[in-house]
Amino acid sequence: NRIFLQFFPSLIYICLLSLDTDVVEGSARATYSVLGDILSSAMQNLQNLLQVPYGCGEQNMVLFVPNIYVLNYLNETRQLTETIKAKAISYLISGYQRQLNYKHSDGSYSAFGDHHGRSQGNTWLTAFVLKSFAQAQSHIFVETSHITNALTWLSRRQMENGCFQRSGSLLNNAIKGGVDDELTLSAYITIALLEMPLPVTHPVVRNALFCLESAWGSISEAQGSLVYTKALLAYAFALAGNQPKRSELLESLDKDAVKEEDSIHWQRPGKVEEVTTFYYQPRAPSVEVEMTSYLLLAYLTAWPAPSSEDLSVASRIVKWITKQQNPNGGFSSTQDTVVALQALSKYGAATFSKREKAAVVTVKSSETFSEEFQVHDANRLLLQEVRLPEIPGEYSTTVSGSGCVYLQTSLRYNVLPKKEGKVPFTLKVDTLPQNCDGVHAHRKFQIHINISYTGERPSSNMVIVDVKMISGFIPVKSSVRKLREKPQIQRTDVSTNHVLIYFEEITNQTLSFSFSVEQDIQVDNLKPATVKAYDYYETGE
Repeated sequence: NRIFLQFFPSLIYICLLSLDTDVVEGSARATYSVLGDILSSAMQNLQNLLQVPYGCGEQNMVLFVPNIYVLNYLNETRQLTETIKAKAISYLISGYQRQLNYKHSDGSYSAFGDHHGRSQGNTWLTAFVLKSFAQAQSHIFVETSHITNALTWLSRRQMENGCFQRSGSLLNNAIKGGVDDELTLSAYITIALLEMPLPVTHPVVRNALFCLESAWGSISEAQGSLVYTKALLAYAFALAGNQPKRSELLESLDKDAVKEEDSIHWQRPGKVEEVTTFYYQPRAPSVEVEMTSYLLLAYLTAWPAPSSEDLSVASRIVKWITKQQNPNGGFSSTQDTVVALQALSKYGAATFSKREKAAVVTVKSSETFSEEFQVHDANRLLLQEVRLPEIPGEYSTTVSGSGCVYLQTSLRYNVLPKKEGKVPFTLKVDTLPQNCDGVHAHRKFQIHINISYTGERPSSNMVIVDVKMISGFIPVKSSVRKLREKPQIQRTDVSTNHVLIYFEEITNQTLSFSFSVEQDIQVDNLKPATVKAYDYYETGE
């Protein structure tokens, strides 16, 4: 639970930590954090923004891109220290070098590389990499050919009407959500080109803007529900300096906005609302964070500067976005994390001011616990944290002073696996042989998995199957590598006591695969291990 407090004389906030009935006894732990800057949490965790694997060319970018926004933001607000600069630049260099593993010989990029020429470049990912490499040039050395070759490849995908032809699969179904895949993809690529930045007079950009204007003009009347597409268009026109189109789209999107007491956000049409209470607010899906962040960028991108009304709306958007952050400062997935941190850094720079006096934050329990924090200019980038001793428990926070502080309560606990009603995947796991009569049956066996997609869409986004090892057992690496021969399996990773298998998508057709495990050390009183499958971009699935 994260709250954003702004310009307060004195304020009291109550936080109740409660546990579900299926929590594993003794597993609950909680922390309370006080942050003086909008990017404090992300700065402390630049290589751990997401609690998911980083095994493909798009996921690797979340280890790369946020460093650019942090460096730009701290430069602009004159808060950059040599320590932070050295750390961020080292992450940029390693992320840049890793990303080249996913480069094709023609200058394009794809999620899993060219697979010895078996896969094609991905239009969407190539635009993402192109923009990011161009922006990183002000901080690290980026070979010019990596930028020019990617731009040349993209320009060859531009059609006569200025729109871009899709190549490769769209990893995230959200970008397929528009009435016109071509328009949504073209808006994304246009944003990338303008953020490099290329001027609006550049032939590729000029033609791309013609595509967007023509397409929007012909479908604007019928496009009331296409929030994601409109969010991209609003930001694209804002970047291009087309204020009339920006205003038209923001006015249209204002009708789609979900407005609460002190926050504004956008969500997909037809979404079933989850139960929200004072103490519990479910985290929004990745695509909703992403589209809301694009709208924040659109409100902040105005010429010559955002108006006071724009900043007022932006403040309410920021309050919603910051509530969706995970404890490490990231969000659910790659694109929402990258776009949200970009938007938050832009908002932070636009509203940055020195503090007149320190803010004092005091957290107390109903029992004996009490802790006081001070936030001032000298420590505003510091993440101050304390462990909360009483779970369940009720805590009160008193804040006084002036300026902005960000308060975060993190409650973590383990739950026993439970069977739910409707699930997005059918997952069946067997071990072979099924009986343990043989001499070697206790030491080596096969894990056989069947999986299919049963959700509401035609297919899933990228799926990761995570197989946890039983204590004392390790995977036979040759059998895991052999899985890559299956066309549906894009990548496999062996990570400590887990095996991760990547699928570009899963449909309703059952896929079967198996690999071997063997005993490494003998462990008594073995407990069952779990196998889980999840959609990388819809983490609720």
